[in-house]
Amino acid sequence: MLKIFARGLPRVAAGLLAAPFAFAAPPHPAAHAGKAADPIVTELMTRDLADAPGKDVLMITVDYPPGAADPVHRHDADSFIYVLQGSIVMQLKGGKEVTLHPGQTFYEGPDDVHTVGRNASQTEPARFLVLLIKKRGAPAVLPAE
Repeated sequence: MLKIFARGLPRVAAGLLAAPFAFAAPPHPAAHAGKAADPIVTELMTRDLADAPGKDVLMITVDYPPGAADPVHRHDADSFIYVLQGSIVMQLKGGKEVTLHPGQTFYEGPDDVHTVGRNASQTEPARFLVLLIKKRGAPAVLPAE
């Protein structure tokens, strides 16, 4: 499997979703030092899309430990998010910050800049499913320009 970032989802400098994934990363040492831990990204599947030549789909889960947050980034993909557990806060450049709860969804387009992505809680974990439809082989997450 491939680990998306060398340090988890917030490390866009490492290619965010281009470097190898890890299925179950151990808790970040900062979590035990009173600091928020990094998000944990787990690849569930990747497939070429037969009906969309040149496109593939990547399905991942993202686990936000209490207080975890992502840096500003973008996806060169259509990104569909479904909250599984806890509450997350999301915002796109030019949009309003929204708090999402289990069963709620969020969408990011290929040109959107993701300015806020974080766990809404400092004490409870959050988990969400992400489906990314992108150009075959392209990194799913990029630094914001």
